[in-house]
Amino acid sequence: MRARVGQRVPVVVQSRGRRRTGARVLWVCAETVVTCGVVVLLLVVHQLWWTNQQARAEAGRQVRVLEREWDISPPAESSGDSSGDSSGGVPEDVPESVEPSADSYAGGPVDAGTRAPTRPGAPDPPPSSSAAFAVLRIPRLGLTVPVAHGVSKRSVLDKGYAGHYPGTAAPGRTGNFALAGHRNTHGEPFRYINRLVKGDEISVRTRDATYTYRVDRILPRTAPRDVGVVRAVPRSIVRPSYGYDAPGAYLTLTTCTPEFSSAHRLVVWAKLVP
Repeated sequence: MRARVGQRVPVVVQSRGRRRTGARVLWVCAETVVTCGVVVLLLVVHQLWWTNQQARAEAGRQVRVLEREWDISPPAESSGDSSGDSSGGVPEDVPESVEPSADSYAGGPVDAGTRAPTRPGAPDPPPSSSAAFAVLRIPRLGLTVPVAHGVSKRSVLDKGYAGHYPGTAAPGRTGNFALAGHRNTHGEPFRYINRLVKGDEISVRTRDATYTYRVDRILPRTAPRDVGVVRAVPRSIVRPSYGYDAPGAYLTLTTCTPEFSSAHRLVVWAKLVP
């Protein structure tokens, strides 16, 4: 049967509701992705830039405070030589040479600060403290940072300080004056210690004296628990070809490697200049 002339043919119109709902979902997803990206970017900026600004400012203030105090009230009997007779501004009950435990060695950003076991008859080391007692300078790197007791992230390393391993020697003394510092973020004082070469000078100033060390050896990579590198006579227990056999007055700098990773440790050894 033919349709009559002029008769309307019914047309079915598709609903646009589904299209609008799909577009709205895509829009919400896009906004979520952008928001997450902005948040991640802000976190990266905070970690890589803002923490450095804060820590460097704090470390710089501490250096100025220390040196101002030392200039105003020098020790009664100041000794400027580097023979190691001076206590270097460290309390007298700090042992000259104590074997550090594996728990106290980290070589980089860790939340440590545990006390190392002592030899029989040796005095107990003092508890970790965030009070700075020395100023470390590395001219090649243009670096000047305060040194504080302990290697706690929260109270020492995250302030941009170099941390003095519990149980290791005082500056200028026979033994191993071992320090840790961040490689990245929070002031990153040890970021470029991989650029040091044999013969570079490193100075450590305390209230009593300024001690000069000279870079001697570099261990480019070792395990995080290689406690041998911070012993009184430093020698790697992971890579025994690196280290020393005889007692001396050593300075050890440790940090994480590679950059932005804590998988391994970089170690720089220096010897006290007589």
